[in-house]
Amino acid sequence: MKKIVVLYYSRDGSTRRMANQIARGIASVDGCEALVRTVAEIPHAETKTPEKVDSPLISKNELRNADGLIVGSPTRFGNMAAPLKHFFDSTSDIWLAGELADKPAAVFTSSSTMHGGQESTLFTMMLPLLHHGMIILGIPYTEPALSKTNQGGTPYGASHVAGHSAMPSMDQHEKTLCTTLGMRVAKTAVKLS
Repeated sequence: MKKIVVLYYSRDGSTRRMANQIARGIASVDGCEALVRTVAEIPHAETKTPEKVDSPLISKNELRNADGLIVGSPTRFGNMAAPLKHFFDSTSDIWLAGELADKPAAVFTSSSTMHGGQESTLFTMMLPLLHHGMIILGIPYTEPALSKTNQGGTPYGASHVAGHSAMPSMDQHEKTLCTTLGMRVAKTAVKLS
């Protein structure tokens, strides 16, 4: 059974909902299992109370043993959120051992506005994955939802425009793009094995 880790940080729940949709795509691929995980808060880094965490914290062994990795974060001034960056800064031992090299990876994000820095956030999440030697996958335009969406979605990874509502929902195109991203990483993990 191939284990694909969906690692995310979420403040208000939008990125968590995307992670769960991506996990559905992974689970639809025979022989693949999704492990949905999050990262710890950085003490005193933010003043807002975080959402209730529904996913377990990632362990380094889960990361080491993953057959693929999909990483998600809300946008923070066009960058990944500090808790996720803090986690990646702690993975030098995994990097030195090359334990993620040649494994498939992808990224996803959510923002409160259409032009809230989604694509630059996706790129910043790719950087540690490239340093780890991972194979970065996006969403090709052969996926019709990428051309039909008028909210989230890029060829660099799944995205969602959450707006300012407390419980924004993804539209059908955003959900499809999340599912597609999960399926792509899972199918690639199977092929690479």
